[in-house]
Amino acid sequence: MNHCILVKFMPGFKLDEHIDDIKRIFDSIKIGGLSKVDYIRNCIDRDNRYDFLIKIHIEKDSLPEYDASSGHHEWKEKYGQFVEKKAIFDYED
Repeated sequence: MNHCILVKFMPGFKLDEHIDDIKRIFDSIKIGGLSKVDYIRNCIDRDNRYDFLIKIHIEKDSLPEYDASSGHHEWKEKYGQFVEKKAIFDYED
C-alpha cells in the first residue's frame, strides 16, 4: 500500500531550510511493513498548488503502528503548525 501525505505549507515556510530534517524524521521510522519513503516536491510555484508529497510504502496492517510511532508524532508536533492544509490518500498498486 502507499500512504500519501500531500502538504501545503503556510506562506513564508521555507521548505529548503527544513527538508533535511523532515526526511530525517520519516527515515527514522523503523517499523515492520514500512519499506520505503519517497519525497516529492512540487515543481510549479503557484498559490493553488500543494508543496510537498511524502509517499510511504507500507503494509496496510502496519498503519496503526506507523500512526503510533515517535517519528509520526515528531512530524506532527514539529511541523503541524506550518501546515496550511493537507490531504491523506492511501492506495494499492
